[in-house]
Amino acid sequence: MISQLSWKIGGQQGEGVESTDRIFSTALNRLGYYLYGYRHFSSRIKGGHTNNKIRISTKPIRAISDDLDILVAFDQESIDLNARELRSGGVIVADAKFSPTVPEGVKATLFSVPITSIAEELGTSLMKNMVASGASWALLGLPIEVFNKAVQEEFGRKGLAIVEKNIEAVKRGAEFVLELAGGPIEGFKLEPADGKPKMFMIGNDAIGLGSVAAGCRIMSAYPITPATEIMEYLIKRLPKFGGTVIQTEDEIAAITMAIGSSYAGVRTMTASAGPGLSLMMEAIGLAGMTETPVVIVDTQRGGPSTGLPTKQEQSDINALINGTHGEIPKIVLAPSSIEECFYDTIQAFNLAEKYQVPVILVTDLQLSLGKQSCEILDYNKINIDRGYIVKDIPEREDKSMFNRYAVTENGISPRVLPGEKNGIHHVTGVEHDESGRPSESPTNRKKMMDKRLRKLNKLQLNDPIHLQAPHLDPEILIIGMGSTGGTIDEARRRLEEDGVETNHMTVRLLHPFPINEVLPQIEKAKKVLVLENNATGQLANLIKMNVGHHDKIVNVLKYDGNPFLPSEIYSECMKAAHNKSQEELVK
Repeated sequence: MISQLSWKIGGQQGEGVESTDRIFSTALNRLGYYLYGYRHFSSRIKGGHTNNKIRISTKPIRAISDDLDILVAFDQESIDLNARELRSGGVIVADAKFSPTVPEGVKATLFSVPITSIAEELGTSLMKNMVASGASWALLGLPIEVFNKAVQEEFGRKGLAIVEKNIEAVKRGAEFVLELAGGPIEGFKLEPADGKPKMFMIGNDAIGLGSVAAGCRIMSAYPITPATEIMEYLIKRLPKFGGTVIQTEDEIAAITMAIGSSYAGVRTMTASAGPGLSLMMEAIGLAGMTETPVVIVDTQRGGPSTGLPTKQEQSDINALINGTHGEIPKIVLAPSSIEECFYDTIQAFNLAEKYQVPVILVTDLQLSLGKQSCEILDYNKINIDRGYIVKDIPEREDKSMFNRYAVTENGISPRVLPGEKNGIHHVTGVEHDESGRPSESPTNRKKMMDKRLRKLNKLQLNDPIHLQAPHLDPEILIIGMGSTGGTIDEARRRLEEDGVETNHMTVRLLHPFPINEVLPQIEKAKKVLVLENNATGQLANLIKMNVGHHDKIVNVLKYDGNPFLPSEIYSECMKAAHNKSQEELVK
């Protein structure tokens, strides 16, 4: 029996790949396995190759695997594109309809199953995903009853007859492949899972759940990959808590509506990707000037322009920090796990109101859309901090405006919500005095700029970095952000086994940059490898700008639209450790 396995299904977009993956992984989650998924899909509704890969393990995992054990293929293209990932002795379960063949050099066992024919015998070719699922499940030797329960949940709303037909499709797929294979294949039989309940969700869902828990009651947004699922999640849930989601005509309307709602006193947010973030920049400046708290989620994807809208990239870092015109205080947070997507969303709302600034929560496509297991969330950890909101304002004899932008030692002024007696004040996007009245006085300008910019001098944040530092003077310090964290962890374990002393840092606070936490770790290391999914080393440049040590820092960049694999990180670290090129290592 084995403790982990990788399974992938491929086909044309729109022919059931996603639903097959969903039901298959849901059933595995019910058994208590740890799962980590990756979606490769085209930027169109139907057509074009798509595949979903799931890593299944009896232990926690946070990375896709280098290789593949089982490939389920609905067409020959899926075999041609993915078969070389298969380990020696891997299995291909393919639809007999297209007369599948195994590419030369691939050492895998092919099971040609009449997937479409069985589905058509049961009434519709749409059920071929269930036939394929049954075949896969049978090879793993797992209890079919658990899978049938997942089928019932998926199709129960369509009636008993549909459920029974789908269960029959699962049964026939399982029986056919078991007859071909002579029973479950021993090398693919999974060890029992611990059976403990686990949550299984994408990062976008965790952000949506976090926003509800934080007290967000309005989301204004425009659909865009890979952020749309946040809006879809909240459309179903916010109305249950007296909230609403507004689909705006564009991202400019989304951010300005969010700012207006927040000014009115409602916790509010918007979410987008790189192109939408570009459109929001002027309004983010407005939030900074008016000191209006707002939360913006940026789910990074391949750019520029439309770029690679369904592929992995981390190339918005410069824009997040420097994109707004002028100078405003802002906070940029980068969660690195499903759990952090939840807890950091709550923290983002607290920080936005505590410091009266825009807070940008930045993820990447893999973290946003890759479905992963996570531990049950602890709602006792939730704390709501609405900041310096004033009430019961005393009468002023001179009937002057309330000093909403009063100069204070820490830069945070008293915030008053509309309708509060004696709290009337001006709000404008031009420079203003303490009551909000427009002012172009040089003295006032400097005073107000200094006030705003010192807000974050004493920023209090939980865990601005994550650090695994078992070595005092490591040979290599690996730095990453976002979804690279789990992949680096896995590569680091291999490096340690091979005698390379390695520490790992994940940067969670991109702005203001956590110099005091990052600098000591860089000083200790002989070499620093900064991993990121972009072409220009934006995270590495941010580190160099804030802490120096240019001579130690080595860029490890991947910008082909795919996330890092553990083997790639391992290889780059071995090159750095031995001062050798990849060609020399191969020799």
